[in-house]
Amino acid sequence: MELQHVTHPHPLVFFKYQTVAGEVDPEAALCLGCEKPVEGWSYGCNQCEFYLHKGCAELELAPQIQHPFHPKHPLSLLLKSPYSRGGWCNLCGKKVRGFVYNCYDCKFDLHINCALLQSSIAANFTSSLHPHPLFFIQNHNNEVDSDCSGCQKPISGPFYHCSDCTYPIFLNLHKECAELPFEINHPCDRKHPLTLLPQPPTHPQKCSCYLCRIQWKGFVYSCSLCNFDLLLDDFLFSPPTITVASHEHPWVLVSRKISFVCDFCGNDGDHSPYHCDKCVLFVHKNCISLPRHFRITRHHHTISLWYSFQQNQIEDCMCQICYKEVDISYGHYRCPASRCRYIAHVRCATDRAIWDGTIMLEGYDERSEEVAHEPWNLITDVVEQIRIGELMVASEIKHSYHDHNLRLTFSGKTKDDDSQCDGCTRPISTPFYSCEQCKFFLHKDCAELPKQMPHSFHRHLLTLTNSHDEYDHSWCRACGRLYQGFSYGCYEGGCRFRIDIQCMLFSDTLKHPSHEHSLFLVHNNQETSCSACFEKLFPWNVTYRCMKRCDFSLDVGCATLPLAACYKYDRHPLTLTCSDDFEPSQLYCDLCEKEREPNRWFYYCADCDNSLHLNCALGDLPYMKLGNKLKGFHKHPLTIVKNIWNCPPCKVCDEVCNGQAVECKESECNFTAHWYCCRK
Repeated sequence: MELQHVTHPHPLVFFKYQTVAGEVDPEAALCLGCEKPVEGWSYGCNQCEFYLHKGCAELELAPQIQHPFHPKHPLSLLLKSPYSRGGWCNLCGKKVRGFVYNCYDCKFDLHINCALLQSSIAANFTSSLHPHPLFFIQNHNNEVDSDCSGCQKPISGPFYHCSDCTYPIFLNLHKECAELPFEINHPCDRKHPLTLLPQPPTHPQKCSCYLCRIQWKGFVYSCSLCNFDLLLDDFLFSPPTITVASHEHPWVLVSRKISFVCDFCGNDGDHSPYHCDKCVLFVHKNCISLPRHFRITRHHHTISLWYSFQQNQIEDCMCQICYKEVDISYGHYRCPASRCRYIAHVRCATDRAIWDGTIMLEGYDERSEEVAHEPWNLITDVVEQIRIGELMVASEIKHSYHDHNLRLTFSGKTKDDDSQCDGCTRPISTPFYSCEQCKFFLHKDCAELPKQMPHSFHRHLLTLTNSHDEYDHSWCRACGRLYQGFSYGCYEGGCRFRIDIQCMLFSDTLKHPSHEHSLFLVHNNQETSCSACFEKLFPWNVTYRCMKRCDFSLDVGCATLPLAACYKYDRHPLTLTCSDDFEPSQLYCDLCEKEREPNRWFYYCADCDNSLHLNCALGDLPYMKLGNKLKGFHKHPLTIVKNIWNCPPCKVCDEVCNGQAVECKESECNFTAHWYCCRK
């Protein structure tokens, strides 16, 4: 059975796509209608990678619609977003990768399924909470998985949406949160009513709720006279007593302003703890339901909650997440495996950036952590082995990401000095596997990478893949660089987190020549900057930081810079140099002949007295393989080239394209440009 779809020039064939139950296939094709993995009965094109679920293919889609979320202009049906870097759906907030209803002039996009949702204009919403009109959506068919702007919990059930607030700030509200009373009376403040505010006022606790002590950015009930704020979660879900299986006695709410130290997490509290009279314990409400056992990406074993209120602190215990002292007289998490001394603060281990919310079921056996499970890689067959000492080494292999056999090389060079590994895209070095039929190279370590790995940069398990987005490249979410080759990606729901191989192999601790002390991987940066590039670090950035009060931090991009680089006019390798003792008159780059900024890192050869900017030494695209193509930045695909002699001028800035550049190979085009010019 075939179908001629209005959005595609070729006939589509009806077929059944089958997957292994319970497995996530990172290479699975996506339906261009709903952008979900193809499964079951679907339509596909035999000539190109075009797929549609049966239900999506049979939708009657109008080529143009008038939508209430964007009344100014009609929305046109397009096969994909018309913008070079794609668009973002103005309802669900997710990236548009397939069919889209679009207003090009306003950069307004809606996924097909989002555009088809029924909505109605809402009335009587308090203008002090939000200045724009809201739309009410009774049933969103699980298309919207963003968080509620009020309570910060995932959207479920009926909700309100603001069509005027667009990417990157969307406003979606649960029906219950949008219809909250504007003023309430609460026992924590018996003198004044609490007023509902769209966000916390600034106060010394950095927007922390006084009841649960966590930082907050959603709706709050506030009393400005008493400097008191209450989160929606604590207003809506703070019953007078709480009974949980993990504690034999009920917890009773103390609705008073009272200073206390939570016995479970060790943090201070100012108001309304829950109290166990029998055990003489005071705790935050959120700490009552702390998970007993769970996994985090910062440790390879399951960690367990420990309460040891009677024991004294007889040794220094350092949290392996924030690297500050753990007071074990309060609750904390530690690894139950023998000979493993991993320990962490309660708040550090349960941070959303660290933990995905999955807990181990009751009855979990801690002794199971003694069994080590070796990860498996993408070598599908060992064709030949050789003995080196007492080890058997695979000298010829088959690999999932290449069609031909690969042979191992222990010494020597490739025919091309610019050869790069197709896995990590770094310069090739021994030992490596190579294909005798084509220019395909893999470092031995890259060939043996496990198919799945956890990493501290992300809370979900990451899967090794060779696929990229529709533009044939990816952006590393750790270092921010453009790259090709292998990557590790997250395929949990709509996560789409990607990280390149180099960043993936970095550990939680780092000894860097730029600093005398060890650096530790931390989350939640507050008002700090990278000590190398001086760029501001945001709370969601992951950073290597010195914990000895040195105020020294490195973002991942600077931490992963190679310690040595090659320069075509210097026979010695150039060394990454972190301090600059040159006279101001000597602060020049020997390649581009432009000034260097004082105290900025650079590459330097002491023998030849050559100094280069970082980008001049490495190139603008150091982790893209020469000869590969880039889409989305020009009307034709652009090829990555390296100009050494007879360098052409850049078509954008007219300066010489010396070194790495991008070039259009279409004969009628004659386009060459610097990468940074092409992105403008």
